[in-house]
Amino acid sequence: MKLIIQIPCYNEAETLEIALNDLPKHIDGIDEIEYLIINDGSSDNTVEVARKWGVNYVVNFRRNKGLAYGFMAGLDACLRNGADIIVNTDADNQYVADDIELLVRPIIDGKSDIVIGERPIDATEHFSPTKKKLQHFGSWVVQKASNSNIPDAPSGFRAYSRDAAMRLNVTNDYTYTLETIVQAGRNRIAQTSVPIRTNGELRPSRLFNSMMGYVKKSMVTILRAYLMYQPLKTFTLFSILPSVVGIGVIIRFLVFYFTDGGAGHVQSLILGCTLLLMGFIAIMIGMMGDLMAKNRKLLEDIEYHARKLDYDGVKLEKDQDNK
Repeated sequence: MKLIIQIPCYNEAETLEIALNDLPKHIDGIDEIEYLIINDGSSDNTVEVARKWGVNYVVNFRRNKGLAYGFMAGLDACLRNGADIIVNTDADNQYVADDIELLVRPIIDGKSDIVIGERPIDATEHFSPTKKKLQHFGSWVVQKASNSNIPDAPSGFRAYSRDAAMRLNVTNDYTYTLETIVQAGRNRIAQTSVPIRTNGELRPSRLFNSMMGYVKKSMVTILRAYLMYQPLKTFTLFSILPSVVGIGVIIRFLVFYFTDGGAGHVQSLILGCTLLLMGFIAIMIGMMGDLMAKNRKLLEDIEYHARKLDYDGVKLEKDQDNK
């Protein structure tokens, strides 16, 4: 069984070697461990540090393309190079590398396909009280959207089985962490979490410039992912308020109509009909979205089988070459 540990990098020359030095060289149940970095348009000597250290693979972008794009490119490279398990960690050494064994163990034992490291958020000193509360709230929202029980959704310390990695599709440009959990939950991919440790902060987070910006982008990402997989349910909920208010306004008009002829209350009829029309349109949009979701599911299945033929064919060729 082959494990590839991938590290997204953007100007990480100062911290990358620290993170690489802590990575495990042996894990029981793993026959081979290799290392890959995704250079996301770094302007420093990140790649030189990685090559000098001896990483096996480098995915190189000439300009910064963002964490989500880099994550998917890393998965592609890992799968093409025969990874049975892929671990994603950070270049700033945020996570204790010895806990990688905890991440991969449920996959080795066949108990899960995705394992996410649960950070001790409340005990992390460099997290402000506001950030801690927002991390818990964001994770709760993701749990509801994904029908999962992942307690630390924003954690980037995670492991994927080969099959799970081939099924993932990230559509947003911001981050992969939230969308992949919603996607896995809605597609019934087995996922779990394990408690992990964290190291002290070596540098500030580069994922967001402000807390409110992070919250805004995260909420949009969650809502978009939920809309992709539950459009009919979502738009039906959106239709409830205008429909109920519209019915109430029309009933009010009818009461006045049968009591005094409805004189002076035509506005209520117009408003009620408008609100009902809004509710009806929302339901129609939900139905169209549901049909699109069914088509997307078929496309995802086709893409999975195409990936499987592609990646497993490459892996078979490599295995034959090594014999």
